[in-house]
Order: sequence, then structure tokens, then C-alpha cells
Amino acid sequence: MAHPNETRLRDLYAAFARGDLPGFLAGCTDDVVFTVPGSLSFSGDHTKDDFGEWIGEAIRRSAGTFQEHVLDVFANDEHGVLLLKHEFDRDGHHHEYYCDHICDLRDGRIERWREHPGSLREFEEAWGKP
Repeated sequence: MAHPNETRLRDLYAAFARGDLPGFLAGCTDDVVFTVPGSLSFSGDHTKDDFGEWIGEAIRRSAGTFQEHVLDVFANDEHGVLLLKHEFDRDGHHHEYYCDHICDLRDGRIERWREHPGSLREFEEAWGKP
């Protein structure tokens, strides 16, 4: 039987995949911190208030072709790990890479979210260095 937080994370990522950003953010604490690695224009720490801005930049860069495939989810009371495949088209090229999202959870809600691409080089090449 899946841990309730595993089910919760799957549901939140399904909301994100449908474009339901408010639904995804409802599963985050008010003080959530999102961390994007690398030296991209949207790398760094982000808050719930600026989530739409930086994720919107990523969606615009992919001309709306970004897809996030959830391969597996592991969770307990305090942490969740999602294994993912990202793919999109950008500047005439198709990009694919694997990554994981590591989440710290508080009362079943995401309070800290960190993206860890399998290869930072591939991640930065896909999204384009500033």
C-alpha cells in the first residue's frame, strides 16, 4: 500500500501536468522554497509567489511543449522523491533528460522542493545558458 504522501505527490504532479498551477501550489506550504540548479536565468531559490513567473519562463522557452513524465514516487511522513523524465522542443531541437525532485514535507504539503538533474550539463544545454 502506498504511503499517503506518495499518493498526494502523484496527485499534485498530475495537477501540474494538466496546467493546474493553483492546484499544484495548494499542495505547498505558504513558505515553500523551490530550488532550481545551475546558472540559468531561472536558477536559484524561488517562493510560492514567484512560482508562476519562473515556471512560465520555462514553458515559454519550450513553446509549450514541455512534458514531465513521472516514472516513480517514493515518500514517507517527512520526504518525497520523484523520478522524472523531462522532454520538450526548443530552437528546433528535441531535448530529453532525467532528473529527480526531492521534497521535504510538512503535514502532507511540500515545504522545500529541489530539482536534481542527472546531468547538470544536459540540463543547462537543454534550457540554454543565459
